[in-house]
Amino acid sequence: MIKLEFEHRQAGHCENGVTSNLLNYHQYKISEPMVFGIGAGLFFSYLPFMKMQHAPTTTFRVWPGMIFDRLTKELGIQTVILKFRDPRESMTKLNEVLDQGYPVGLQVGTYNLTFFPPEYRMHYNMHNMVVYGYDHETYFVSDTLMEKLVEISYEDLMRVRYAKGTFAPMGRMYYPTYVPKEINLKPAIINGIYKTANNMVGVPFFPLIGVKGIRYLARQMRKWEKKLGPEKASYYLGQVLRMEEEVGTAGAGFRFIYGAFLDEASRVLNQEWLKELSIEMGENANKWREFSYYGSRNCKKRGKADQSYDFLADMLMDCADREEKIFKKLAKIK
Repeated sequence: MIKLEFEHRQAGHCENGVTSNLLNYHQYKISEPMVFGIGAGLFFSYLPFMKMQHAPTTTFRVWPGMIFDRLTKELGIQTVILKFRDPRESMTKLNEVLDQGYPVGLQVGTYNLTFFPPEYRMHYNMHNMVVYGYDHETYFVSDTLMEKLVEISYEDLMRVRYAKGTFAPMGRMYYPTYVPKEINLKPAIINGIYKTANNMVGVPFFPLIGVKGIRYLARQMRKWEKKLGPEKASYYLGQVLRMEEEVGTAGAGFRFIYGAFLDEASRVLNQEWLKELSIEMGENANKWREFSYYGSRNCKKRGKADQSYDFLADMLMDCADREEKIFKKLAKIK
């Protein structure tokens, strides 16, 4: 049996929490917001050509693994990142790494994740968790969404590591092997802010990502009911809301985390104006929450007559305007 001394801590978002907890195991303390900010995790894209559960894909974060990869490179941390064609080979390698004394981050699908409550299970393949030991056919898991440490069987773990569909994990596993004793956060923070600002307001010509993507979604939303019919329009809206509020922290939650990052960064860099922007980001996060609230009422047919798709699209346009203002300021950081 292998059971490493791994400190389990809950987090707002799985990949942030896994990254923070893995580095904590290697005696480097870093907060979840700092992981998210340096890893440039905040993002937006609306991809009508890529379907998830028969509706266009809306994402509020960068692709799976990018936060871990960006953060560790910025901080000079050595890592191993692997994918496998053969599921059995991936499980053998997982055991070998655990035997060497390294807890391992895994990307998994949630539909067959046995320790998840039924209402959490969906065809979503971008979840992350840590395996910190095993005993024969049982694996010990730290999942930042769960209050306590949990367990999963060999077969069930292999099944979620090879979930099918969009962003299939393909047995992806990752772990740090070396963390420098001294790390200068300042350049990493600035680079992380630059990357996020560029993703949100700096990409020309492509209308589906960043602030442009939010506005594109708003324009499409105005047409949904007439173009798709009431039932399918409601389904499309529900999919946006699921991606915003139920899947991987998403819209408002990510903006609260990013606001906390800007607050922490203001102290590290001694730049007070970042604290002011952290407050603006929190206010904007509340606007996203309002959009979720009124959108859910619309889906349940409880919205007032004036809380139509046009009303919701106007709310998205307001969020886009706010974020454009914030990230254009952040793009000028020195």
